[in-house]
Amino acid sequence: MRRRFTAMASPCEVLVDTDDRAHGLAIAAIAEAEARRVETKFTRYANSPLSRLNAAAGTAVTVDTEMAELLDFAACCHALSDGRFDVTSGVLRRAWRFDGSDRIADPLLIAALLPLVGWEKLTWRRPVLTLRPGMELDFGGIGKEYAVDRALVLAARAAGAPLLVNLGGDLRASGPRAGGTPWQVAIADVDDTAARAGRLALACGALATSGDAHRYVERGGRRYGHLLDPRTGWPIDCAPRAVTVAAASCLEAGLLAKLALLAGADAERFLAAEGLRAWCLR
Repeated sequence: MRRRFTAMASPCEVLVDTDDRAHGLAIAAIAEAEARRVETKFTRYANSPLSRLNAAAGTAVTVDTEMAELLDFAACCHALSDGRFDVTSGVLRRAWRFDGSDRIADPLLIAALLPLVGWEKLTWRRPVLTLRPGMELDFGGIGKEYAVDRALVLAARAAGAPLLVNLGGDLRASGPRAGGTPWQVAIADVDDTAARAGRLALACGALATSGDAHRYVERGGRRYGHLLDPRTGWPIDCAPRAVTVAAASCLEAGLLAKLALLAGADAERFLAAEGLRAWCLR
């Protein structure tokens, strides 16, 4: 049984391996509801908890346990990446529009925004966060993967059947399908999202992909992917077109895929050194 919906600006689906359609739909509804809850809470738009936190810049704010756990994870991401993965870098979207056009960001605008970027510039003493005026948090780099994990865990508790949650190509399976066969998962081609670059067998765990198939600008024969170096405000040089990583959780897989992209020309070396089951497309 398959249920499709749209969330986080992405096509999503929940697959439940059952012949009981009513039960399958009920399980899928649990996963969809949790995905939408995470989206509503952590979007930077509208009157969300995150937008209110950003609006309170300069004032100490006590956050709830869930927000605190994501902030702790963001701190780990920043440390593991030597500062290249930074949830404060979302303000750079004011300079970049990765809409497939040829519009390159204004270097003067980037320079003006960089003082607002840097995890080390905020104060985080759990559960109290203080952002400098003008700074913002943006969980876009980990939010979808977190939603996959949350949706899968909640739905699996009630399922009694194998299931897979797929939010925009980032996915996680509760276990093999009935009879022990793995799920068949396609990796999209980087130049044609309707085409397949490969097919993987996934018995359990998660897959996450990061790349420039949808968000990029291109000028003078050079393609600039949307993943920015927060230290410079510019896209990563020599990054792969896409990296897909398998891991126990989607959050872990997504982080490792982005760390590989951030490694640029050394992406393959990073993946090999980590001993990851991963696929890198250039």
